[in-house]
Amino acid sequence: MSGVWKFDEKGVIRFSENPRADSAGRKANSTRRKVLVHLTTREVVSSYTSLEQILRGLGWERYSGSASDPNLLQFHKQSSIDLISLPRDFSRFSSVHMYDIVVKNPNVFHVRDM
Repeated sequence: MSGVWKFDEKGVIRFSENPRADSAGRKANSTRRKVLVHLTTREVVSSYTSLEQILRGLGWERYSGSASDPNLLQFHKQSSIDLISLPRDFSRFSSVHMYDIVVKNPNVFHVRDM
């Protein structure tokens, strides 16, 4: 049995079985690309420019701490201890980064299969 844990619309986490996995738990040959969707506008986030605009509207600021890595873009909220770290190259923006954004901004973003 294989699958993933997902947050539903109410913020409740649920286990979702992966019907494309074989008995050994591996995915089938077809892989689906994930996209980050801004729920308010229903738009797919396709660049850091659009993502940063949305994050700024939610109170996130670009973090430029003394120990920040030049290969990362980082955002923080003054009202929170959370930090979002993203690869500077958008082509390296993966589902792990997308889910990090979703968890830290509930009911604002959603990750979907393309």
